[in-house]
Order: sequence, then C-alpha cells, then structure tokens
Amino acid sequence: MTKELVIVGASGHGKVIADIAEQLGFTVKFYDDAYPTKTNIEHWPIQGTCADLIALHTTPIDVVVAIGNNEIRQQKIQLLQQNSFNLITLTHPAAVISKYAVIAQGTVVFAGAIINAFAKVGVGCIINTSAVVEHDCTIGDFTHICPNVALAGGVIVGSKSWVGIGSQVRQLITIGDNCLIGAGSTVVKNIPNNVTVFGSPAVPR
Repeated sequence: MTKELVIVGASGHGKVIADIAEQLGFTVKFYDDAYPTKTNIEHWPIQGTCADLIALHTTPIDVVVAIGNNEIRQQKIQLLQQNSFNLITLTHPAAVISKYAVIAQGTVVFAGAIINAFAKVGVGCIINTSAVVEHDCTIGDFTHICPNVALAGGVIVGSKSWVGIGSQVRQLITIGDNCLIGAGSTVVKNIPNNVTVFGSPAVPR
C-alpha cells in the first residue's frame, strides 16, 4: 500500500523532494502559503496553506518541509512538531549513508550525497546533491550543506548555517551558528557565529 507524504513548500526545492519521495514509494501532497495565488507546482496540485494543513490535521500525518531558507524551515518544522505531525527523514536511494551515521528527523539527503561513519546531522537539515560529510562531522539543526560541498573529517557546522555550493572545509574546522560560506570557498580557519566568509582561503566579507 502506498503511503502519503505531505510536503510543505512548493518550490524548485520541493520538486526535488517530491521526486525523492516518489522514488521511495510515497504519494505526495503539497501545501504552500502562496495558495490560492499559486495552485500547482508542475503536475502536483497545491492543497492549501500550512494553516489549512494544521486545521485539517486529525490523524497522524507524515510531513517534510521543503523550504530552502533555514530560518523559515525552522519555523515551519517547529510549528508542525507542536501540532503533532510526524516529521520524517528522506534519503535518496543514490545517497550513501554509513550505518554508523546519525541523521535526525526532518533532514533530506539528496542524490549522490555521502555521509560517513560517526557523522551526526541535526534536525531539518538539507544535505544537497553530491555533498560529502566525512567521518565524525557534526552538522547543527536547520543547516544547509549545498551541492558538491566537501566537509573533511571532524568538521563542526553550527545551526542555521549555509555552506555554499562547491565549498571545501578542511578537517577539524568549526563553523559557528548562522554563518554563510560563499560558493566555491575554501575554509581553513575556524569561523565564529554570525559571520559571512568568501574566497580561497575564505575570509570575512
């Protein structure tokens, strides 16, 4: 029997998550706060807003939040948790996940991503296409590891940070909370909280 999954957030990111969900045997329903101005995403109809979803909620519902913005994703996930939704984790069949890795609920792992032994990934994260999270890394809640990022062993990335596409982070580096690492950067020094860095080597901007 096919299981239903609700996706909150009807965007390009949501399309990819819907594709992952269908490959895993789910049928999907979309909810987005742009409804009724926006009524569909590709061939998938949008059923209503997040408030509509909560109002209709009478039985356990599996849900994933498909919103790229870390702050908004956190808000929606916490709202759904407060209303007793079942926040699930999705892993693309072409991702490689060590049996010793720990991935918290609400995280989505995209195609080609690798999460190696004893890595820990927090709640509501995005581990995007072909990202590498090496052994003993720790990723904080609501953080986005973008496509083709490489985190060497023992890297720590704080909560609600954004590591831009194609970036590389040297082993044992710590990146704080609410940081932004620009696309294609090389991080070789620790980054404190609330800092934006770019370049190779990455420096504050």
